[in-house]
Amino acid sequence: MEQSMTNATTSKAANDTVKRGLKTRHVSMIALGGCIGTGLFVASGSAISTAGPGGALVAYIGMGLMVYFLMTSLGEMATNMPISGSFAAYSAKYVDPALGFAMGWNYWFNWAITVAVDISTAALVMKFWLPGVPGWIWSLIALLLIVTINAFSVQAFGETEFWMSLIKVVTIFVFLAVGLLTIVGIMGGKGPGLSNFTYKQAPFVGGFPAILSVFVVAGFSFQGTELVGITAGESEDPSHSVPKAIKEVFWRIILFYILAIFVIAAILPYTSKDLLGSSASDVAISPFTLVFRRAGLAAAASVMNAVILTSVISAANSGMYASTRMLYSLAKEGYAPHFLERTGKNGIPYFSLIATTIVAALTFVSSIAGPQIYMWLVAASGLTGFIAWVGIALSHFRFRRAFIKQGHQLSELKYHAKWFPIGPLLALILCIAVIIGQDPQSLFTGNWEQVLVTYMSVPLVLVLYFGYKLKKHTKLIPLDKVDVSPVHKDGTLKDDAAAEKN
Repeated sequence: MEQSMTNATTSKAANDTVKRGLKTRHVSMIALGGCIGTGLFVASGSAISTAGPGGALVAYIGMGLMVYFLMTSLGEMATNMPISGSFAAYSAKYVDPALGFAMGWNYWFNWAITVAVDISTAALVMKFWLPGVPGWIWSLIALLLIVTINAFSVQAFGETEFWMSLIKVVTIFVFLAVGLLTIVGIMGGKGPGLSNFTYKQAPFVGGFPAILSVFVVAGFSFQGTELVGITAGESEDPSHSVPKAIKEVFWRIILFYILAIFVIAAILPYTSKDLLGSSASDVAISPFTLVFRRAGLAAAASVMNAVILTSVISAANSGMYASTRMLYSLAKEGYAPHFLERTGKNGIPYFSLIATTIVAALTFVSSIAGPQIYMWLVAASGLTGFIAWVGIALSHFRFRRAFIKQGHQLSELKYHAKWFPIGPLLALILCIAVIIGQDPQSLFTGNWEQVLVTYMSVPLVLVLYFGYKLKKHTKLIPLDKVDVSPVHKDGTLKDDAAAEKN
């Protein structure tokens, strides 16, 4: 009989259990830092260029609210059952083991590939200063750095992410201050005021289709917020740190993203050609760099290059952590070879870390030796974040319904998600809409090669889901049979009798 989620949480072997060492400040900053990266520092310019200042603001506000509902859903489940690999485990526990299998492997694959993408990007960013040095050297250094950080202890990871995230936060505060001073004319000469919000077709350009396309950009920018669910399994006090992190992240997302886009849109007209070509490999046209230059700060490009490099390393570091913990969780659930759940004395699942590093390294090598293979690998991981969000929303909807159906009271929960069932249903609908909206033109015109590249993540998840379902003959778990038991901080069930029975 397959190993169930309940049995997985009862393991008390010291060498098979990750240690809880993340402090509340780590969890808060990791959750925040996970959604502040090149998506804000670079891609925000293309969003304004596509939909205009008004369209970009509407899209980011809408996506920010959706992500907030999603995180409150995750928070309710994570405080009730704080384990590594959380939302994959919740999909199996509250919906169907086959869904947990598919979500877990899908998410691990995504982050393992993303680590390779990030270390490649780090090499591109370094070319800004040292164009003559081969890029693979910088990528190798970046990979060794993040593996070392993740191999020491969870505290080492938490501290590193805390300080790298703090750099990003400080940068945004400085940017907002400089930008607002530039808008009113205190810096950089005559201020534009709000004239660019009514320039030509502004504030809304391209109508609803353009706003929908920016929803896609915004969605990628916010991906990483679900890391708060992964960290709950190693947080010293998840019932306190997770709700605190979710509450803080919501307000900071609204503050940082909305104000940052407002500043960029006020200073740079949506018709600016520089906004069209923004990429992580060309920091000179990052909208942040352009705004700093407009304010008269000559060293803007070098400063922003350093910040973007920090963001890329931070993303790779978080990706290595998330994928390692997800692979560890898959092994605990019986979905991966059991040797992958073995941990060292410091609680680090070394075998999962090594396996993830090998996949990331091979993916990076393919970017040099076989660019076509690399392109397909990256395409296959493209929609994974949105698919994970769908799993979170669906799992929470089922969890809350099962919790009430079995006679429990909401007062028993340590944290309550907002606006149930509207919150998870809205998140579910918007995530599906964003997935479909990745490339609707190719869908409607029948460009199947492009459709395959864009939507490859979807059939991969379906293959994993139905493959496991056919092999194990799993079924949707009835609401009255869903195990909503809470767990102790060490991951063991409070109801040991129930654990033994299962």
